[in-house]
Amino acid sequence: MQTFTLKSNELGGQLTNKQYLNGMGYTGENQSPQLSWENAPEGTKSFAVTIYDLDAPTGSGFWHWVVFNIPANVKELNSGAGDASKELLPVGAIQSKTDMGVPGYAGAAPNAGPAHRYLITVYALDKELDLDENATPAYVGFNMHFSTLGKASLLVYGSSNSQ
Repeated sequence: MQTFTLKSNELGGQLTNKQYLNGMGYTGENQSPQLSWENAPEGTKSFAVTIYDLDAPTGSGFWHWVVFNIPANVKELNSGAGDASKELLPVGAIQSKTDMGVPGYAGAAPNAGPAHRYLITVYALDKELDLDENATPAYVGFNMHFSTLGKASLLVYGSSNSQ
């Protein structure tokens, strides 16, 4: 049996300038990374992708991207697909709110100190989620919990020093 795997042509172990925020003292390009996956579990009806900063100084991390209802036949998101104004996501996919309070990708802006860990996960789901762009990341996660057939992740690092 093949392993459900998430990959990126853009990311190694570190975020690149493309994934950093353009604002709050950062001069990044605020682009979601290119992501691709393979060997989804049998019965997958849709995918979801999240990017979560495990080390944000909030007490609850920070959700940088939440996109769900990606059709089951899609196996890749292009760089920049998280820009809600450009409609680069597959038809049917929904970007819900990030911890910035709006849908779409919110670039990394780690505070000074040790590098932050950014967990990028693709979820294979057994259905489409009955949610819209106003759903909070926690509510999307709650709904995904009961529909997840499998998940695959990448862990990358980003720091204020690398910007």
